[in-house]
Amino acid sequence: MNIQIRGIHKSFDGQPALLPVHLDLKHGKFTTLLGPSGCGKTTLLRMLAGLERPDGGELYADGRCCFSAGQRIDVPVHKRNFGMVFQDFALWPHMTVYENVAFGLKASGQRPELRSKVLQALEMVRLQGLEKRYPHQLSGGQQQRVAFARAVAVRPGAVLFDEPLSALDAVLREEMRIEMLSLVRDMGLTALYVTHDQIEAMSMSDEIVVMKSGQVLQTGTPESIYEAPAEPFVASFIGKSNWLAPGQSMVRPEHVAWSRSSGEDLCYSAVVRSVSYVGERYELRADVEGAGTWTVYLNNRIPAGETVQLYISPRRICRMNPVIQEPKRSEN
Repeated sequence: MNIQIRGIHKSFDGQPALLPVHLDLKHGKFTTLLGPSGCGKTTLLRMLAGLERPDGGELYADGRCCFSAGQRIDVPVHKRNFGMVFQDFALWPHMTVYENVAFGLKASGQRPELRSKVLQALEMVRLQGLEKRYPHQLSGGQQQRVAFARAVAVRPGAVLFDEPLSALDAVLREEMRIEMLSLVRDMGLTALYVTHDQIEAMSMSDEIVVMKSGQVLQTGTPESIYEAPAEPFVASFIGKSNWLAPGQSMVRPEHVAWSRSSGEDLCYSAVVRSVSYVGERYELRADVEGAGTWTVYLNNRIPAGETVQLYISPRRICRMNPVIQEPKRSEN
């Protein structure tokens, strides 16, 4: 399913929650809305699903208008052909696994071959044999699988995810992230995923839409968003940023070197303030002369308080504005 979002916007009590948004979600692609709480990402998702009415704009799914303020079109939720997976799973506690998955099929009028469709959906998420259990008899990961099975049992054109992994512990989140992405890919679904977790967004997405204060700041692949952020907020929100000129130019920690590789490299004098061991490397916080505090990586431990020299290739500097004056650096 291809989805077109044209100028959709929303206010609550006169306060803008979402400024006009223009997006194209391509068939079979995994798109993530990424941003802090209150940025409008869930509002956009709910309007797409039909759970919230936009103040204006238009929504199209495979060329069919789902909403248009001008044309007075507002297709109801059950006719938009979207599946939805909620943050809290939203399973009926008094219903069995089978009944929860069957609920969406019954609501959308898909009663023919009901049992085979439910069992097929449960097989996809590897929950065969658990049809008669109730949600409280399942682990968090199993409940999440039931929620996903219910969403895909109706054979939707797209699946909408509203922070579906936030209720799980860290280890289970990583497992479910890989599993969920694999299922979406195998089924060829269009997916729109809402999260504030940059790791989820970077690892799962074909495209990331970074939002702040109801506005889309940047759209692109995870690689382009990380390597070439267009806004200071995007640079700071995704990954770690070492600012050479605040709000203007920065370098990622992995691009800060401990030795000079060419005569063009910029050299900065720094004092190590803290050292943290994170498994595969050490993360250091260092006060850099003329440039504030940076995060840098190293394969061995060095003592806090030591003065070091850090080197940056000009090619690794990401600039927010076309003309930048770099801070004064040492001459080493």
